[in-house]
Amino acid sequence: MTSGAARSTYHEVTPTSSSLPDDKPPEVAAEEASTPPAEDAAPSGKKERVLHTRVPAVLERELKRFAENLRMPVSNLVRAILEDAVNAADAATENVESRLKRAAQQLASEREKLKKRVLPDQFASLYAFQPVTLAQPVACARCQRSLGRGEQAHLGLSETPARTPGERIFVCETCLPHT
Repeated sequence: MTSGAARSTYHEVTPTSSSLPDDKPPEVAAEEASTPPAEDAAPSGKKERVLHTRVPAVLERELKRFAENLRMPVSNLVRAILEDAVNAADAATENVESRLKRAAQQLASEREKLKKRVLPDQFASLYAFQPVTLAQPVACARCQRSLGRGEQAHLGLSETPARTPGERIFVCETCLPHT
């Protein structure tokens, strides 16, 4: 008879008794019945959940007083405060992120300007570029990309010929100066 009493208590707690096996103790059944539904199972379309938190007594009194002055439930006040805090944090994060991106772009631009001023123009003594097919691998004089045998490149021509093969200036199609 005691198991029948436990079962009836179990059936009272559980909304659909046929979906659960009869061999579960009443404590387990009560705990499972009190478990909130999944987020996507909310019937009203809202995906609201209950959140329990501990707050100091002073904060509780202040929240209740503030909610009473606004004539609204404490839960609505807390929800509004939390939403505003999250929105403010998102806005601050986006603002900082965009400022960092702008600073990085400005730094890259300034670095390129400085590099152009400090490094001598390696093309200053050249009067033309001759298209060539490479017989030996070289690196582009501007971007340092490896150019292999058989690739198309451009040889820089100057009044004073290069004394060694290492002094020759080759550039890839991308780095070829255009007017």
